[in-house]
Amino acid sequence: MNDFTFCSPTKFVFGRGVCDRTGAELAAMGYRNALVVYGQGSVVRTGTLARVLASLEAAGIAHTELSGVRPNPEVGLVREGVATARAAGVDLVLGVGGGSVIDTAKAISLGVPYEGDVWDLFSGAAKPVAEGRPAVASVLTIPAAGSESSASAVITNDELQLKRGLSTELHRPVLAIMDPELTFSLPAYQTAAGVTDMIAHVMERYFSAAGPVPVTDNIACGLVRALIEEAPRALADPTDYDARANIMWAGTLAHNDLAGIGRSANPAGRAGGWESHGLEHELSAHDARITHGAGLAVIFPAWLRYVWQSAPERILSFGRDVFGIEPVDPQADGVDVTPEEATRDAAEATIDALQDFFVSLGMPRTLGELGVTAEQIPDLLATLRQNKGAEFGELRRLTMDDARAIYESAL
Repeated sequence: MNDFTFCSPTKFVFGRGVCDRTGAELAAMGYRNALVVYGQGSVVRTGTLARVLASLEAAGIAHTELSGVRPNPEVGLVREGVATARAAGVDLVLGVGGGSVIDTAKAISLGVPYEGDVWDLFSGAAKPVAEGRPAVASVLTIPAAGSESSASAVITNDELQLKRGLSTELHRPVLAIMDPELTFSLPAYQTAAGVTDMIAHVMERYFSAAGPVPVTDNIACGLVRALIEEAPRALADPTDYDARANIMWAGTLAHNDLAGIGRSANPAGRAGGWESHGLEHELSAHDARITHGAGLAVIFPAWLRYVWQSAPERILSFGRDVFGIEPVDPQADGVDVTPEEATRDAAEATIDALQDFFVSLGMPRTLGELGVTAEQIPDLLATLRQNKGAEFGELRRLTMDDARAIYESAL
């Protein structure tokens, strides 16, 4: 087990109807003036926003609204939010929605005390500062990104066709309101894409180069097994509270760094090389209509098929602990295969089982299903190189030629 630093300062308020406690919880923490950030209408249509605003008013918390956050949130609205937050003098940015909304709230918070363009913080041209920064809180309505307690946020710049992530402890929300009943109305596709994203968050950490870390590995595989069990239940009955609750909590644990403890090469950083996220971010940066989780459903198996031989023990342990797949024993099982062939067959069966699960939820199997063509790959590689450099990754270092091969294999 590698050295690690683990921080999870977010207060979680979880359960039926807790949405109505948002204002009271924030007032008890000392907040008095909030910028409320939300998306393109679902929280309005379902009444969630009205409930949150009513709770703020009852608690005496002043508020200003900023709407219009889209999936794969764009920096233009972040800039607008920074100006609005400054003008209103807020001490809190409250995201009411899913990961895109909460990431937007995080970016606005960091942008308030920074004198330059907020994109500088995501491009690496400047470092975020704590002084003068309003806090962040969330009312989660779409379990997927884990942004309600994570140290990361991802923002897109349409003009540059770039999608950049930024990790900093300043991103950690002070409060996460988590009411599983708010997820009953989610479309099946969004539920499935969210579960896929959660599993990818766990696996990016699991397939780091740290070798086995039994306690953390069991947490990671347990989260994946729980999601594999609960997701079909939620899709079959969208109002199954227990299924929705387990999915919501798994999404938090998948990305608050618990599933990567002891697996990071840098004690202050998160585990893994996040290769699949890097490859997928190019897809949704170039076409904001591509849902992040759907892109990962294609990219993660393609990446894993390409790199598993760099650490065969990791794919074998994952297959055993998640799917019950183990290599055959040629002698005991009376099968005429070499140990190398047995390992390969078990690895391929594990990746097939993972991808088949994603597809069973309604996720795509190929990039073609997302509208991505071979002709677009050079453009994807150009911005990938800008974001990641000539080589990137941890389990196996990837060149742009490797990235091309992975994209092509997924068409």
